[in-house]
Amino acid sequence: MPRDDRSTDDRRLRSTAARLDVPRDWRRTFVPRPSYDADAFGRLSERIARFLGTGQFLVYMTATILFWVAWNIFAPESLRFDQYPFIFLTLALSLQASYAAPLILLAQNRQEARDRVQYERDRDVDARTRADMEFLAREMASLRMAVGEVATRDFLRSELRALLADLDLKSREDDRV
Repeated sequence: MPRDDRSTDDRRLRSTAARLDVPRDWRRTFVPRPSYDADAFGRLSERIARFLGTGQFLVYMTATILFWVAWNIFAPESLRFDQYPFIFLTLALSLQASYAAPLILLAQNRQEARDRVQYERDRDVDARTRADMEFLAREMASLRMAVGEVATRDFLRSELRALLADLDLKSREDDRV
């Protein structure tokens, strides 16, 4: 008989819902929660922060402010929208700054997270490289020890010459006897 996965899941949800130490999976609310893609918002904030740090932005901002001030000084009285103390301009610049600062901080936090991941990767690569170098150093040491125990051609020739000399000496002694 096939198992009913839905009833098993329902039982599991009911048993965990009764427990106080387990958070609920969902909650019914009348006000929908706003949802957004955090990565997309982060990428957008990085693009904005990069633009805010350019000379192009400074030129645009300066031109906008100069146009604003000039318009509100030299335009006919009926077309002016911000009188001399330029309170609306101050409000607009404050609003721009209040949005720019958190966006820049968000972009910096994302960059810091990327840097942290890169540092961890570099540390892992460094550890592997060190382990490989230690392994190769041990292998080289063992090869040197093994080569030290191997008889070289010159050593064999000298030993053979010594044996031949001993054999010649013994054969001469045997001939005398």
